[in-house]
Amino acid sequence: MTTTEPHTPTAAGSGTSASRAFRAAARQTQDVPAERVDAVARAVLEGIHQAIREHNVTYPEFQAAKQWLMDVGEGGEWPLFLDVFVEHVVEDVAARTQDGTKGSIQGPYYLPGQVTLPSTTALPMRPGEQGTPLVLAGQVRDLDGEPVAGAELDIWQADADGYYSGFAPGIPDGNLRGVVVSDGQGRFEVSTVQPAPYQIPTDGPTGRLIAAAGWHAWRPAHLHLMVRAPGYRTITTQLYFQGGQWLDSDIAEATKPELVLDPRPQGDGSLRAGYDFVLERA
Repeated sequence: MTTTEPHTPTAAGSGTSASRAFRAAARQTQDVPAERVDAVARAVLEGIHQAIREHNVTYPEFQAAKQWLMDVGEGGEWPLFLDVFVEHVVEDVAARTQDGTKGSIQGPYYLPGQVTLPSTTALPMRPGEQGTPLVLAGQVRDLDGEPVAGAELDIWQADADGYYSGFAPGIPDGNLRGVVVSDGQGRFEVSTVQPAPYQIPTDGPTGRLIAAAGWHAWRPAHLHLMVRAPGYRTITTQLYFQGGQWLDSDIAEATKPELVLDPRPQGDGSLRAGYDFVLERA
């Protein structure tokens, strides 16, 4: 058991935390041309209309869907729902014009402003942090193979119970989060623990949809990374683990073969994995 046992996070609590973090990032809303709004909004509505016609949706089913949409909003679950079920398609579209390391979804659990750490370091942890020790080492390079010195690797992950700091009560702020700065040769070595797979919160309307549809609610174990450097396109991605549970049926559909680690056991019982990141010029 962990040193401080967290309570299971609720869907509403996770949604509220994700909404707060999203707004705190102070992202600039783009001025989208009216013709783009018209085209995309019409396409979305036409897709809904087509689904209603194709599946002969009844008035009771429509009213149930309306109530569910209201519940998602009132429960603060839009960040959870959109990041799990929609973001991977937006990322796929973005990837069409991008080179370098494959991206993946950011998800709802990112928190900016974490502690800056040197190139060889350990993520902040509780005393006696549970989980198999894991070392992730590698290099950040550009498309020509040249090292990118001083690149920032913003890392966040779940713990061995599948919980994230900032979203599960009882876990210290900043636990298993940090911004690692690569050395003069773009190298880094980060000590942490292997994260666990986790079930997205299912106690709210998102969970009711999952249960009604007969889906599972699990994500495979993964590390989140946002790799950035001045003059380069930022990569937001996730690294998974060979043979991990739910790897082939991720509810968020965010896994990619290029992002699967193959950690090697070390003599001290820890695991070590290597992964190099390739950045393209902005």
